Amino acid sequence: MFHRDKALGVTLQWLRQATRSLWKWYTICPRQGIPDPGPNIKMRALMSLFWLVISQLAEIEAMAASKKVITREEWEKKLNDVKIRKEDMNKLVMNFLVTEGYVEAAEKFRMESGTEPDIDLATITDRMAVKKAVQSGNVEDAIEKVNDLNPEILDTNPQLFFHLQQQRLIELIRNGKVEEALEFAQEELAPRGEENQSFLEELERTVALLAFEDVSNCPVGELLDISQRLKTASEVNAAILTSQSHEKDPKLPSLLKMLLWAQNQLDEKAAYPRINDLSTAILEDPAV
Repeated sequence: MFHRDKALGVTLQWLRQATRSLWKWYTICPRQGIPDPGPNIKMRALMSLFWLVISQLAEIEAMAASKKVITREEWEKKLNDVKIRKEDMNKLVMNFLVTEGYVEAAEKFRMESGTEPDIDLATITDRMAVKKAVQSGNVEDAIEKVNDLNPEILDTNPQLFFHLQQQRLIELIRNGKVEEALEFAQEELAPRGEENQSFLEELERTVALLAFEDVSNCPVGELLDISQRLKTASEVNAAILTSQSHEKDPKLPSLLKMLLWAQNQLDEKAAYPRINDLSTAILEDPAV
């Protein structure tokens, strides 16, 4: 294994010896009758010594930068040495199914694996009904469902409530109900904008949709995209999960992000079989 500090120490030791030899040439040799080589030759000798040392240090840096190569056999052995309990994997799967709202899959997985979810599966159905209502543009119904689940969710989260009301305004504009949209914005959203500058800015962006007949040329036209509904639905979903003392995001995507980060860090140190496609999780040999 290459040791940079050891190599640097050897080079510095060589430099000291070379310097002593040069100094001997400058001082001792003339005393023994050897002619002084002159300042130009001395300078050239010093410069030659300097560049030689620089080249040696450059070689050391290049050696230090070289990556260790780990073969597939070595890497697979290291992976096999890591023991992961099946129960932990099952909990990870159940966490994903519950958080994402796959209630039928979660129920079936519970029966097959014996893994118990950390929340009542019946609440998943209610949560998914809220999410589906927002995604379909029926925001008023979604608000009612949230209040039926837990009225404190909206009472204690003014930003979420504003975004739901904002989504209601967007749906009115989408449906061409201009007068109703203006009235709703003035009565329901404007007072909240007066209390919160960020709410006011979001309201102004939303109302700007009314100024364009062709929203495709509107700078805030993305508010009418399906992605805006999904964003609001995701925010509501996270709030409900938090109220149920459950993580708002599944653990599996976070672990995959950690895997990618760890691989990127290791890429700087070694060449090894890595996973490039998370959907297949196939180890691919490094390009050496």
